[in-house]
Amino acid sequence: MSVQTGRITTDVPARLDRLPWSRWHWMVVLGLGTVWVLDGLEVTIVGSMSSALQEPGTGLGMSSFQIGLAGAVYVAGSCLGALFFGQLTDRLGRKKLFMATLGVYTVATVLTAFAPAPWWYFLARFLTGTGIGGEYAAINSAVDELIPSAYRGRIDVTINGSYWIGAAAGSLLTIPLLDPTLVDPAWGWRIAFGLGAVLAVGILWVRRQVPESPRWLFIHGREDEADAIVADIEGRVQEETGEDLPAAEGTLTVRQRRSVGVGLIARSVVSLYPRRTVLCLALFVGQAFLYNAFFFTYSDTLTTFLGVNQTGWYLAAFAACNFVGALVLGPLFDSLGRRRMITGTYVLSGLLLVAASFFLGSLDAITLTVVGGLVFFIASPGASSAYLTVSEVFPLETRALCIAFFYAVGTAVGGISGPLLFGWLIDRASATGDISGISIGYVIGGVLMIGGGIVEAFLGIDAEGRSLESIAAPLTVDDGSAGDDEPATASA
Repeated sequence: MSVQTGRITTDVPARLDRLPWSRWHWMVVLGLGTVWVLDGLEVTIVGSMSSALQEPGTGLGMSSFQIGLAGAVYVAGSCLGALFFGQLTDRLGRKKLFMATLGVYTVATVLTAFAPAPWWYFLARFLTGTGIGGEYAAINSAVDELIPSAYRGRIDVTINGSYWIGAAAGSLLTIPLLDPTLVDPAWGWRIAFGLGAVLAVGILWVRRQVPESPRWLFIHGREDEADAIVADIEGRVQEETGEDLPAAEGTLTVRQRRSVGVGLIARSVVSLYPRRTVLCLALFVGQAFLYNAFFFTYSDTLTTFLGVNQTGWYLAAFAACNFVGALVLGPLFDSLGRRRMITGTYVLSGLLLVAASFFLGSLDAITLTVVGGLVFFIASPGASSAYLTVSEVFPLETRALCIAFFYAVGTAVGGISGPLLFGWLIDRASATGDISGISIGYVIGGVLMIGGGIVEAFLGIDAEGRSLESIAAPLTVDDGSAGDDEPATASA
């Protein structure tokens, strides 16, 4: 059920999109974008600390099955958290939820550090996952609604790619923390989780400075607050850049609603934008399978087949390639365009991974890391662009929930099936010690990425440099129009 409050014409989107880049925008990036650093830190620490958690005297005495179960519980929590907090983000606002979800993460991480038994650890991991999942929905929607359209592609890709800063930090952090000559084994893994909570508190302080999305405000009957926030941003940007701002061009007329019913949101995805739904599913499933399958089992692969005992350095190098790829290739998503770059990164990384599968038996730990680094240097910005695509191509009122939905589906399908398949392949191949036994997993991951790239080539949206409202008009827009590639009356 939707509650209408009035009809207004606003220039808020145009005023935000015409702003030059400034220190204020960097504050938004720092305050909101660092969630991916936390997620990368979490996942890498858990993977690297698995042996410490299994020790009865210094850890929790967990079995290999329980370690795997804890990972599945974290993934389940992130999927459910994304869906739960995603719909609240669209109903209650971006800021309330990106503060709340970071609070959930912080408390749950502290609880993890103090876990006295496996059941406590499982519960804490589930709650940590719900916080991280909720962050994905709240943050992606807020970032895209605050960043000018000319910079949205590169910023979104780079922010999502910052996951690998956390992954690299987590990999390096485990090296001293797992050294019994430096840190008591009973405390090493607890300190690792505690440091994640300390980082989150610092982010929470910065995040308090980030305003509510003016786009969300004017849709929900709070146009005066939206105008005041934009005026404040304009003043700060003008002061920081020393430049006069260009005139804002274009207005939007909407029928405001204090709330938007779930039925209307569902209709926008299923009926108004079916092609975009297919596109986003293809992108999310492909990247989720590839990354979760390869990265979550990479340490096990190095240990089982290539005799590596300390995998932290290899994981850090792999993570660095991923972040540099997002940083270097990100600007091309704004200059060359979304369709070309997403298609290119998905297809090329997929082809390289399939090609690598034929040479696995001749690679050692270093050359495998080099090959993986090259593949994922290209794949990383493509995977990040899946989040960018979802946050751009659906209406404002549905943005957070759509991000949550596709994240949850992609993570559930690819994030669970990928590690399970690779784990089974590693177990089977370990009997002979032949790493070539896992090559079929590389082929499947590569084919899924190629498939996602082909779908993008045919169904992708040329969103570069365009306002969010021109890509997908709000459901509350007065004339009822939608994005120009798939009008409101579309059914296919």
